[in-house]
Amino acid sequence: MLLLGIDIGTSSIKVSVVDGATSKSIITVQYPETEVPIDSPKPGWAEQDPATWWKHTVAAIQLANSSGKFDAAAIGAIGIAYQMHGLVVLDKNHEILRPSIIWCDSRAVSIGAKANESLGPDFCLHHLLNSPGNFTASKLAWVKANEPGVYAEVAHVMLPGDYIAFRLCGNVSTTPSSLSEAVLWDFTTNSISHELLNYYGIDPSLFAATQPVFSIHGKLSDKVANELNLKAGIPVSYKAGDQPNNALSLGVLEPGEVAATAGTSGVIYAVSDLLNPDPLSRVNSFAHVNHQQGQVRTGILLCINGTGILYSWARQQLAAARSYSSLNDAAATVPPGSDGVLVLPFGNGAERMLGNRSTGVHFSGIDLVKHNHAHIFRAIQEGIAFAFRYGLDIMRSNGHQPSLIRAGRANLFQSEVFLQSFVAATGVPVSLYASDGSVGAAIGAGIGCGYYKDSKDAFSNQQPIRTVLPEDCPNLETPYQHWLKLLHKLLPD
Repeated sequence: MLLLGIDIGTSSIKVSVVDGATSKSIITVQYPETEVPIDSPKPGWAEQDPATWWKHTVAAIQLANSSGKFDAAAIGAIGIAYQMHGLVVLDKNHEILRPSIIWCDSRAVSIGAKANESLGPDFCLHHLLNSPGNFTASKLAWVKANEPGVYAEVAHVMLPGDYIAFRLCGNVSTTPSSLSEAVLWDFTTNSISHELLNYYGIDPSLFAATQPVFSIHGKLSDKVANELNLKAGIPVSYKAGDQPNNALSLGVLEPGEVAATAGTSGVIYAVSDLLNPDPLSRVNSFAHVNHQQGQVRTGILLCINGTGILYSWARQQLAAARSYSSLNDAAATVPPGSDGVLVLPFGNGAERMLGNRSTGVHFSGIDLVKHNHAHIFRAIQEGIAFAFRYGLDIMRSNGHQPSLIRAGRANLFQSEVFLQSFVAATGVPVSLYASDGSVGAAIGAGIGCGYYKDSKDAFSNQQPIRTVLPEDCPNLETPYQHWLKLLHKLLPD
């Protein structure tokens, strides 16, 4: 059996076709090749059109099929990974009512903070494991308060992956993992949170019934199968947010195991068997893909909004004609510590680990005679690594002490400068794997449709490409302490 994985990213759609017998990718494609923009009608807003996600998904699958590297008739299951926390609203005719308010949008911060105060921090942490913050539920409350005409027509509320599954199959479903990332799942009752919905005045019937992450969420419709040159009736048997899915793709499923990504945003994701949230909601706890009643598996998620998006922005502004690879090579010519240049990467919305505050991006220590573009690109990578260290120290204060972090060799982890800076700053070894989100989604589909006996069977062939140890990396503790002082000066009281 071949397995099809779809990853609905912020900057593009990735599709992989995986040989189920080996769990190895036959082909991975990305569409479009250029990065999809984030619309920002007002400061702090971030939106994308779900119809564009679907159009690019179709194009990516058609591109993979046209490669001639596999027989599309052998595809037996589909899995979906998607950018977390986005809000998609449809009317009774399943038409999109407004652009999706995506993960890095900050407009609902005050709404979530007021909900946390009104319901009580103890209630929110005990039941939801998080403050409502600017997550999906609070974004829907914003629509209700600010766009009443739109809200009046809402018949279906979805996460981005729910929408793509709907377009593939024609039916609507969701999971406890998805609702928990929307901060709508009550971990004490194992059901949608009626208390939060009542507080916001939201009808629970707007949400689909839940089913396990690994289950049949629908079957490919005849119309879509014809358009994609696939067999009708193929099950969509897995659906998860991008960070739980990335952890799955790296075999991170059991307590103590840790994954990391550094794409548009940056994440450290630790699996726990405890319902032990951060008291300040600087890092967040969600139901992992294998969480179920009687088996607690939470994903402790540190998210940094401003990581790869800053590197992309700097390239566009300073070196648009150059490849990321050439910029990484240039950064490698600069000594560790970037000759005193420091960068705070927080310019993509409110940062949860900073208490839903943002300093914006800051460059410090630039000498117009001494420094050049190579210093800037190295300092950006080091500044992102320092942000990871800052967040990891929060996780450590909550009892999470990773001894190894697994990461896919993708995005910033393709840069030797970033890889070594990350390991040096955090003090934790990193094992790199040849995996990405779309491959993980494909393997998740194999688990969900029963092709694999269990997750251990699915990842039995997985081996790391290499492991990087802190002792093999430059010491960045002094630059980090300078970076930390800069951050503390700029954080508002």
